[in-house]
Amino acid sequence: MSLPDDVAQYLEQHPNSSAAVVEAVRAQMDRVATTKAMMAAAGFQITDEGAARWRDKLEPLTEEQSAEAQRRLDAMAAGRSPEERA
Repeated sequence: MSLPDDVAQYLEQHPNSSAAVVEAVRAQMDRVATTKAMMAAAGFQITDEGAARWRDKLEPLTEEQSAEAQRRLDAMAAGRSPEERA
């Protein structure tokens, strides 16, 4: 497995790098499962085939889009409307 330098450096310094990797992967798995459950609750049935088809069509988020998404998540986590500016 190849890793970006900053991630490799973090894991080299971590007292239990295996546990850190397992925790990160499980967190990602939980996010995927939560997203699928939310979509199903909203009436969307996401299949592996459908996800793969759209993955090939959608461009990755730009840095600006990622920053805006993070700002909105932070606002919601803080109990504010995403439209409010901090």
